[in-house]
Amino acid sequence: MTNVTMPKTNTRQKIISLLRRQGLATPAEIAKALRLTPADIRHHLSKLVSDGLVAVAGLRNDPSRGRPHKTYRLSRLVVGDNLALLSSALLTELLQGLTPEEQLTQLRSLAGRLSPGLAAERFFHISRRLTATVEKFNAMHYQARWEAHAAGPRLIFGQCPYAALIETCPALCVLDKFLLEENLFQPVEQLAKLEQGERGLPVCVFMVR
Repeated sequence: MTNVTMPKTNTRQKIISLLRRQGLATPAEIAKALRLTPADIRHHLSKLVSDGLVAVAGLRNDPSRGRPHKTYRLSRLVVGDNLALLSSALLTELLQGLTPEEQLTQLRSLAGRLSPGLAAERFFHISRRLTATVEKFNAMHYQARWEAHAAGPRLIFGQCPYAALIETCPALCVLDKFLLEENLFQPVEQLAKLEQGERGLPVCVFMVR
């Protein structure tokens, strides 16, 4: 499960606690329970939705007012799921019984399916390819950036989307390498795996040869 940063605002913590108990609620119901105005609650809900902690569940009809109201629930990030367990089992099944060379072939094929490169980008300048790659990886929640170095450009991942699996499925680091090569059209070497970076947070670092 992905680590979730819970809100520090007391009201938002109370909203999350209420939704955890009730499952679903409208802004009016939350406002009544917390003794706040619906406008205040809608403001906090908007922030919680943008942070990925709460989601709109649907609409509920209100006979007294003649129009439906949005209902809210906790997001999957907060509730949790079994996707990490399933993904680990599927990846193990995919690679089981294969030789090391066959495993690499499977991982490279999987990388091509996850993030296919565009043939035209092969002829772009490397800085343009790096910028486009960072954008693609950030869309996949890597918190990526790139830096210029004398030995070659480096890509830094501030987050590992596979953190829940990496201990049992170390091959995912190889998958990241192949994902980068799919987008950059150049060989990539991993220099660091979840090591402490300059900001004191664990990072993964890859160098473009």
